[in-house]
Amino acid sequence: MITIFKTFNKKQWVFVFASLFFIVIQVWLDLKLPDYMSNVTILVETAGSKISDILVQGAFMMLCALGSMASSMVVGYFAAVVAAGLAKNLRGMVYDKTLSFSMGEIGHFSTASLINRTTNDITQVQTLVSMGLQAIIKAPILAVWAIVKISGKTWQWSTATAVAVFILIIMLGATLIFAVPRFRKIQGITDKLNRIIREHLTGIRVVRAYNAEAYQEEKFAEANDEVTDNNMVANRVMAIMSPGMTFINSGLTLAVYWIGAYLIEAAGVGAKLTLFSQMVVFSNYAMQVIMAFMLLNMIFILLPRAQVSAGRIAEVIGTECGIKDPVTPETPDTTEGIVEFKDVSFIYPDGGGEVLKKISFCAQPGQTVAFIGATGSGKSTLVNLIPRFYDVTEGEILVDGENVKAYSQKELHNRIGYVPQRAVLFSGTVASNVAYGDNGRERGGEKEVRRAVNIAQGTDFVEKMNGTYNAEIAQGGTNVSGGQKQRLAIARAIARDPEILIFDDSFSALDYKTDRDLRDALDKETAEKTKLIVAQRIGTIRNADQIIVLDKGEIVGHGTHDELMESCTTYQEIAMSQLSKEELSNG
Repeated sequence: MITIFKTFNKKQWVFVFASLFFIVIQVWLDLKLPDYMSNVTILVETAGSKISDILVQGAFMMLCALGSMASSMVVGYFAAVVAAGLAKNLRGMVYDKTLSFSMGEIGHFSTASLINRTTNDITQVQTLVSMGLQAIIKAPILAVWAIVKISGKTWQWSTATAVAVFILIIMLGATLIFAVPRFRKIQGITDKLNRIIREHLTGIRVVRAYNAEAYQEEKFAEANDEVTDNNMVANRVMAIMSPGMTFINSGLTLAVYWIGAYLIEAAGVGAKLTLFSQMVVFSNYAMQVIMAFMLLNMIFILLPRAQVSAGRIAEVIGTECGIKDPVTPETPDTTEGIVEFKDVSFIYPDGGGEVLKKISFCAQPGQTVAFIGATGSGKSTLVNLIPRFYDVTEGEILVDGENVKAYSQKELHNRIGYVPQRAVLFSGTVASNVAYGDNGRERGGEKEVRRAVNIAQGTDFVEKMNGTYNAEIAQGGTNVSGGQKQRLAIARAIARDPEILIFDDSFSALDYKTDRDLRDALDKETAEKTKLIVAQRIGTIRNADQIIVLDKGEIVGHGTHDELMESCTTYQEIAMSQLSKEELSNG
């Protein structure tokens, strides 16, 4: 929680201290009420008292009540402003931090957990701060002040109050022992529940196609039952608190009046009125003590989950990014698009063996360099090292003669147009998806968007959509086909007009004719660009200037198609599995 409080800005701290001031005023006014009530009691019981004197005391009571209400409203306003502002700042910090994460950090936390931390966890902290400024601060002040007020009264009443407080402490201790661990566990289980729901919604078509609804329901039920069981245990403990405190409250009131009856009965005539007045005052002060503990009970309900949530939020905010910008980034004058690997090896952050081993090659401007190999051979990992989604374990990668680590990430990414294996579209329009992001230049206009879509062979289907380039794209591109998504993703990379184009198996959903037409258009319209292509089809890469064959993270073949057909057994096997001898010989 301390880490979270450190995020308060100056205005929020001013509101916190202002809340403290008004809480003290509120408590003082609340504790003045019994004094005026005592005066009213004495005046009513005293012969010859004037009604005006009673009304004056009543007016003071009314002013105290109104002042307490006004102070409470001010504290509530300040608490709401502080809590809402804190939640806004934390959401921004967690979101910005998440954007700066490398793929290693994203994998460590998991997407479902990061979403949960950005929403549910921050809400838990916001609720605690909102209630806490009113309860956490008020409860100890109220309890201590009320106890000081009653400390000089009759010892019998003080003993009854002490017994009630002792029982309350035992109840609060039971809460800490039995409920708090459950609340801590609930937050982690909620991540699991969110992950299952997210998987189900994302893969709903596969679930239905395989009639796996029952299996998914079983997975969900297991996680849901675990959350429910922990909530039930925790809330059963908490459920005892409210009636328990009501019982103690009523019991203490009864004890005060019962003891008072005996004391008044045994007192002399002159002392009876004083004792009766003290009994009225004491019962009110005793109720304030119980009220303070009831406020603490409310905090014990909120605090455990908020503490866990605060720790999870702080974990995200405090995580050091594995990939950082250099202190003094390089900005080379040349923008040719030369990409060179020098003895590059790579191991994923979570361990395991080497995924890439001693990879070396150089891609010149205007060249097409293709990567092919069996599944898991390291093709996608290799191209993901260029934009620094991960950093190399050994060796170095150079872009235009500079190590990629010497660039700022923004400058490096400005030089690259990247199309991932799984095409990603965002809710918006065709145009907003193609002219996406900021590469340090003006956002692509209509002419540039149309040109990029045309090169990506998307003109035909885009211009048939309702609204053409302003046609709506659903979240995740669910209203377009897989091939259409790939073509729009390719158009997005082209529209950036980068020096380097990376296609990570980005033609897999295209038919052979569209694949060929798209590659021809790329060769013609982006002839000066460096193109790096990961592919499974020989037909997609056979005309590449360089073809690099990977097997278990190592280069086992490097050359043109014809050269590899003569020298590389692995490439020959891939080619023969896809094309006949006639197709290979005829090109």
